[in-house]
Amino acid sequence: MGPFCTKKGCQDLIPVVQEPEPLTFEQMVRTPGRAFLATCPHPTSKKFDKAPYWRRAMSDLRVAYGEICSYSGMSYPSGWSLDHFVPKSGAPALAYEWSNYRLTIEQINNNKGERTGLLDPFRIEAEWFVLDFATFYVRPNAGLNDARRGEVERTIRVLGLNAEEFGRLRYSVVRGYAEGLLDITFVADRYPFIRLELERQGMTADVMGWFSAP
Repeated sequence: MGPFCTKKGCQDLIPVVQEPEPLTFEQMVRTPGRAFLATCPHPTSKKFDKAPYWRRAMSDLRVAYGEICSYSGMSYPSGWSLDHFVPKSGAPALAYEWSNYRLTIEQINNNKGERTGLLDPFRIEAEWFVLDFATFYVRPNAGLNDARRGEVERTIRVLGLNAEEFGRLRYSVVRGYAEGLLDITFVADRYPFIRLELERQGMTADVMGWFSAP
């Protein structure tokens, strides 16, 4: 967690701190899931649809991670989704495991689909992803080696982290902060990646002049 993340589940982009498994998870998700897998060890997508016990964890997932998307580091007005980081098709045994769940925006989850080889929010190091305040795009840190930069670029591209609507949202948050409509506590609480990048780049004060200049 970053120095300005005080809310439970608050996170940077990235890493994300893995939250403890809920007390009810074993009974509500893992036990019925394993019972299903015992009768159907290699389910097709259609068969998994008949045993979607992971959906029972969605409410706990949203609470645990403070309604902050694990991949984008920001809140979103609607469309939350539970992502199996390791796809169910490749690892059925992980379909009903809390450790394999990532809270994400539905659009990002749809972009990810069954793809593998992406960077895991639980395993990323700080400052691999940075925010370009000139474009409001997420970029790889210029100091990364070529291999790591390639992994960051692919993750950004596949997940669609620079989709137009996400760029507009980042812009509106920074503008709201610059104009005094949003305080820094709100930005840190709902958009921790933006808050941390403002601080890291020394722009918490300078950004005020961007939108007030003639």
